[in-house]
Amino acid sequence: GPQVSAESAIVLEAQTGTIFYAKNIDAAEYPASITKIMTAILVIENNTDFNQVITASKTAAAEDGTSLYLLEGDKLTLMTGLYGTMLRSGNDAAVAIAEHTAGSVKKFVKMMNAKAKELGMTHSHFSWPNGLIDEDNYSSAKDMAILSSYAMKNKLFAKIVKTGYIETKDGYQIENHNRMLSRDKRCIGVKTGFTTLAGRTLVTCFKNPDNGQRIVIVTLNNYDHYNDHERL
Repeated sequence: GPQVSAESAIVLEAQTGTIFYAKNIDAAEYPASITKIMTAILVIENNTDFNQVITASKTAAAEDGTSLYLLEGDKLTLMTGLYGTMLRSGNDAAVAIAEHTAGSVKKFVKMMNAKAKELGMTHSHFSWPNGLIDEDNYSSAKDMAILSSYAMKNKLFAKIVKTGYIETKDGYQIENHNRMLSRDKRCIGVKTGFTTLAGRTLVTCFKNPDNGQRIVIVTLNNYDHYNDHERL
């Protein structure tokens, strides 16, 4: 396969789980914001009314990094929270939708780890809904590919991560940070990530326009992520 700069990388066929390329696929790495893939799919699976209004807590509003700039007490729909989490990578939005779903971050983290176990993610442990660096928040390229293949089967999740830009009914303008969507029309999602310790992390899903086959690519600890995904 091609040479890539990522510390870990995998190319996986989503339907069968066949691995076409592997580099350190079981190594535990910091996933950064691709952690939000787990957060979003759990929120989608554990809610039915996505137009319901949620309130940003003090904990959500205090989150660092990329955000929707929520203040404590701000109102937004659960759907806006999902778009804010997956497109803009809002750390505040991720905590807000997690708290709404489980009642607290602590309870939601338990859900995250239970889901990881259910999916066979044997080299992962989650400690916060948005992936801000924590020594107990880690995953592997293979685990993230398993998770993403699963999540992309959900129609709402797939619709959200394919969206390039949206103006929500409650007044938020949200642009997708995933540049691969515009670089390659076969790309149908899913999520970018970055912290100083994690480096660039990226999960993409490509769909073959001829036969519908889906390919999931994950790179961790990488600084040439878009070019590496194109090569892969």
